[in-house]
Amino acid sequence: MAGSDLPSLARVRLADLVPSEGLASDLYKLSVSTLSQSLAQYSAAIVQFSSSDGALLRSGLDSARLYFHKRTPYPSNEMMQTSDTREWCRTSGYYADPQIWQETYDYRPGLTPTEPNTMEIPPAGLPDIFALLGKVARNILDAISFYLNLRSSPFSEVLDNVPLRNREISSSVLSLCCHARPSFQGDQHHNLPQDEGQLAMFPDNDHQIDKSLITLLKSDKAGLHVRDFNGQWVLVDEDLGPQEAVVFPGLALYQATAGYVNPAVLKTDINNMEANIYGRCSLAFKLMPKSMTSLSCSEMRAAGHGVEAQFQLPVPVDDFMQRSHPTDQLFNCHSLQNFNFPMAQDGSVKPAGRRKNSSKCKPLPPSKRLRLEAQRVLKERVQDIADKRGIKLRFCNLKDCESHVQSSDSPCATTRIEIGWPSGVPFVHPHDLPNKAKVEFLKAYEPGWTETNDAELSLTEAGQTSQHIANCELT
Repeated sequence: MAGSDLPSLARVRLADLVPSEGLASDLYKLSVSTLSQSLAQYSAAIVQFSSSDGALLRSGLDSARLYFHKRTPYPSNEMMQTSDTREWCRTSGYYADPQIWQETYDYRPGLTPTEPNTMEIPPAGLPDIFALLGKVARNILDAISFYLNLRSSPFSEVLDNVPLRNREISSSVLSLCCHARPSFQGDQHHNLPQDEGQLAMFPDNDHQIDKSLITLLKSDKAGLHVRDFNGQWVLVDEDLGPQEAVVFPGLALYQATAGYVNPAVLKTDINNMEANIYGRCSLAFKLMPKSMTSLSCSEMRAAGHGVEAQFQLPVPVDDFMQRSHPTDQLFNCHSLQNFNFPMAQDGSVKPAGRRKNSSKCKPLPPSKRLRLEAQRVLKERVQDIADKRGIKLRFCNLKDCESHVQSSDSPCATTRIEIGWPSGVPFVHPHDLPNKAKVEFLKAYEPGWTETNDAELSLTEAGQTSQHIANCELT
């Protein structure tokens, strides 16, 4: 099935994705390949639970539906969801967003009380559902790692302990959502987009990208759309069976795999919900990285995958979660072919091996070598200085910082002085510096950088300029 387009979202039995000791079975390899092909083509797949686990998910949906149905029709101000992204790993309990008619109950072990209080009885079965989906999400993450030829459990350093230690708070979260509950509408009806008297799908600029590693979602009514590889919207939960759920990758996995696994772009359609007294309920488990770790592509490099400049440096998880990520900057790194699982002659699945070094490979041009050298120095030298002095590096915009370097009271002046940033060089990431400024940067921080490197670069640039002039004269 690998290497060819799938006619629809793949369905994979979770029992076939459980890793075991020894050599991987052909069934495991085929299941991994099918899952990965579906994620590459549709940014989603359908996973099939056992009958007992499927019953647990359905009972969780029933409990959520009853919980939201009995909620006070209008949320109080303290229950409103805030846009403060700093609290991404601290959400717990009930909150609401009346602008889009959405109510949410977040269950987060270590923060959400397990014992109900007298004021509110939470949905039932959340600890069991959390444990089930957490284990499944980790198995799916390991399957993707196997497919990418990474070592076993390569993301364990950024995941929560299993089980959590005392006083630890889970980074991952189980979110129960309710869309368009009629008793929650009230006076908010006019605030939603309308289409001939019905609630319309949210417009294009209201799409969502989860910042999770992996998300598992089970809904009681169809309405979740995911944008596929060709930019078309696909309804992914239209024909979910009683023991099935949708799985899709998030933005954190995109960062950790250097763009080889694209995150799912989502939309929720709440058309035709007015006639339903419960609205549309869903439960979603989001496997999240820990806030005090960093997303690094070192495992991808170790497996022989190419890592582009934007993924070269580790990104602190807390900064990553608070940062905005425009979708027009995504999905431009790798094509579907990069995600294919090669097939052996006998039809069995064979994971891609490391790329072999070739003597015929051309050496890197000096300009690119200069850029990579500057990035390495930033990672090793400058970051080490900043860490020892407790400085958090926040680089400026190149255009703005050209004026900053001329002023002693600019936003970056103190930081530049404390880490010994070269005079006259804008305080931006070395990847964004002009070549001459890169050279000054390297001279300041890299003792091994000599005038030979500088001369070689200047000679190459002069040769390129002469060739360009000659070509213009010929034309």
